[in-house]
Amino acid sequence: MAKGYRNNEPDPRIVYKDIIDMPHHQSLTHPHMSLYDRAAQFAPFAALTGYEDMINEEAQKSHE
Repeated sequence: MAKGYRNNEPDPRIVYKDIIDMPHHQSLTHPHMSLYDRAAQFAPFAALTGYEDMINEEAQKSHE
């Protein structure tokens, strides 16, 4: 059997054997969210927003 990520960790297949083969839960009251909508939740946190514009602006300055 495979060990965990480190030698002192237990095998996760043994630790989670009671739930590993259970079917994925599907809510009966909440509709499934599309991947597009899930991605949109994180869009405001894009760390490099405007980075490409800044690079292009600096490149134009250096070519003048």
